[in-house]
Amino acid sequence: MQVTSVGHAGFRIDTTAGSILCDPWVNPAYFASWFPFPDNSELDWDSLGDCDYLYVSHLHKDHFDSAHLAAHVNKDAVVLLPDFPVPDLRRALEALGFHKFFETTDSVKHRLSGPKGDLDVMIIALRAPADGPIGDSGLVVSDGVTTAFNMNDARPVELEVLHDAFGHVDVHMLQYSGAIWYPMVYDMPVRAKEAFGVQKRQRQMDRCRQYIAQVDATWVVPSAGPPCFLDAELRDLNDDHGDPANIFPDQMVFLDQLRKNGHERGLLMIPGSTANFTGAQLNSLNHPTADPESIFTDGKAAYIEQYAQRMAPVLAAAKADWAAAEGDPLLEPLRARFEPIMLQSDQICDGIGYPVELRLGRETVVLDFPKRTVREAIPDEKFRYGFEIAPELVRTVLRDDEPDWVNTIFLSTRFKAWRVGGYNEYLYTFFKCLTNERIAYADGWFAEAHDDSASITLDGWEIQRRCPHLKADLSKFGVVDGTTLTCNLHGWSWDLTNGRCLTSKGHELRSAKA
Repeated sequence: MQVTSVGHAGFRIDTTAGSILCDPWVNPAYFASWFPFPDNSELDWDSLGDCDYLYVSHLHKDHFDSAHLAAHVNKDAVVLLPDFPVPDLRRALEALGFHKFFETTDSVKHRLSGPKGDLDVMIIALRAPADGPIGDSGLVVSDGVTTAFNMNDARPVELEVLHDAFGHVDVHMLQYSGAIWYPMVYDMPVRAKEAFGVQKRQRQMDRCRQYIAQVDATWVVPSAGPPCFLDAELRDLNDDHGDPANIFPDQMVFLDQLRKNGHERGLLMIPGSTANFTGAQLNSLNHPTADPESIFTDGKAAYIEQYAQRMAPVLAAAKADWAAAEGDPLLEPLRARFEPIMLQSDQICDGIGYPVELRLGRETVVLDFPKRTVREAIPDEKFRYGFEIAPELVRTVLRDDEPDWVNTIFLSTRFKAWRVGGYNEYLYTFFKCLTNERIAYADGWFAEAHDDSASITLDGWEIQRRCPHLKADLSKFGVVDGTTLTCNLHGWSWDLTNGRCLTSKGHELRSAKA
């Protein structure tokens, strides 16, 4: 089996039974804030796109690059489709001309029989509202000799199915770096922001090491990040100036941490790198440049500067496509967009629980979730949650009928936020579910009762085994520090003395002294 990195979370997996292209991303994403790092634009994309199978893990724009898929990927490729509750991914691929689909069943091994031979595949589909835009997934591939698990940025809860179906995993590709806007965009004291950044940087790498230990593959390839920020307004977000609070560490940082924790089989792969495996044996690892590590070490800032100069026309063209900042007031179009969704989402609106302020240039709009209305602000009105967003971004997503502000505005980091109290999962779920199908599914998901009957004992506390957030197994992801439990899958925390969630509203935990 030959595994070729094509950048970010993208790989091409070549076997005697066929080739699978996974998550090819080239064009800037999220209002041109994110670019692949290192640069992958010069790869032979027509050749890479001449594949037998296509796998797109989910609809985030650093995985689903519609322009690139339309221009460079074989439309006769068989699409390996995750088992998602809402068919948006299939519809998006059909709109680009793909017409052959192999619909998988979540966490079930399937055999692909083609003219070149047989491949075994399994797609672990994550279907909670917090997973991507209503879904994320990881792909397992075996040619009968070598097994690869491309987890990209998915966060599976159950991994026993992986070993039950395939046994030993030879190579494991997974995310280790940040892919979020927190804490950078939040209005908080500088020292607090730095402390939260340091904490998040380490937690995301700790979570990755926990997954590596669970999968126990022979070889590990850190992937799916970090993005590169080439806009001058965002350049400080790159981890190229020794900031310990930066949440976007690169591959070399993580590989060094792996080595410090006793894991010596991490592989650096950059766009164009190829690794050949026979089972657990690494036969060769070749890079497109003689010294790939130099991109990440002393020359990183210079590399990003040169990259930014090359991509300046691309960035300018993307910005030219944004809607104008000035125009008619945004109150009425936002009312038409949001109120029908609010009226369908009792669980989510009640979970948000408060009016939310949107400062849009000279205009302020209030999303009154308790009353299910969009209105003007009342003089001296106070808010628990608020956002400041450039009006041109809002006008663009309205123009494009965008169903997911998280996958456009928020991941761009081109906004500011503030809140009183903890993170509100319901609020960000609302913003990613701006269609009737999505909101109906998400509201129903929250309405379901979660099983908390099973218990575990952890550092002197008896607690429910399943995390109240997304059902992660706390015997694997739970860490106790004094009277605080943290689930490292998403970094949520609870006060063990009373079960109160310290991260978000609701989500109480059953806990008692053992």
